[in-house]
Amino acid sequence: MTSRFTELVVDCHDPHRLAAFWCEVLDFTMLDQSEDKVEIGSWEPTAEAIRASQMPPTMMFIQVPEGKMVKNRLHLDVSPIDATTDQEVARILSLGATRVDVGQGVARSWTVMADPEGNEFDVARSLAPTTRATPTA
Repeated sequence: MTSRFTELVVDCHDPHRLAAFWCEVLDFTMLDQSEDKVEIGSWEPTAEAIRASQMPPTMMFIQVPEGKMVKNRLHLDVSPIDATTDQEVARILSLGATRVDVGQGVARSWTVMADPEGNEFDVARSLAPTTRATPTA
């Protein structure tokens, strides 16, 4: 018997605002929504596809009455695919994120940020292709 990782659920006050933020960060689309719940993802999940292979999980934002109280025990790491880490940090800041200090120190290869509701996440190393200088003779 096996299970699949199908959804990452985030409790929040405003699921529509948070889902829109993460759609912009990850280039996801809204898959399903109601007044108190929004699901986003990079693909339209079907039971057949999930049974056949592990697929990327969707993100589900569910409205709850309580606010975030302490540092997250679980967080996302995102890696830019077509920009430097610094460029991606600047883009995500413009979407409404903030830089946060969770005791990570200053000399790190990642940047700790928080989404508009304070959930921490890291912008990690860039996966963008690098161009190499051609040697001259």
